[in-house]
Amino acid sequence: MRFLIVEDELTSQQILSEILEPYGKCDVASNGIDGIKLFEEASKSENPYQLVCMDIMMPGLDGQQALTRIREIEKDNGVRGPQKVRVVMTTALEDQKNVIEAFYKGGASAYMVKPIDKQQFMKEIAKLGVI
Repeated sequence: MRFLIVEDELTSQQILSEILEPYGKCDVASNGIDGIKLFEEASKSENPYQLVCMDIMMPGLDGQQALTRIREIEKDNGVRGPQKVRVVMTTALEDQKNVIEAFYKGGASAYMVKPIDKQQFMKEIAKLGVI
């Protein structure tokens, strides 16, 4: 399995990597632009990402904008329905507006508030069929 972590905070990158590494390879991007580049490269390969963990609040291109671009890349490549990558949006803010945008506008698969609880995160990605 292959995972992409798009997160500007080093501690959050480390926590998510430690949780996911037993299940596969983790690539990390510290901003939305680099995350999109990695996603685009992986989607052209024979080993695309099964899960993207994306922070909502990042400088430059935020997580909502990056998710919109990821979904556009999938659409352009003919990826539909259950073949779409699972995306877990993360944020330090428990803001209803972010939840609505992540799910309904961006097509997020799940939403988690930081700090990430390992057990809760594992349950969520298991529900998504990632592990």
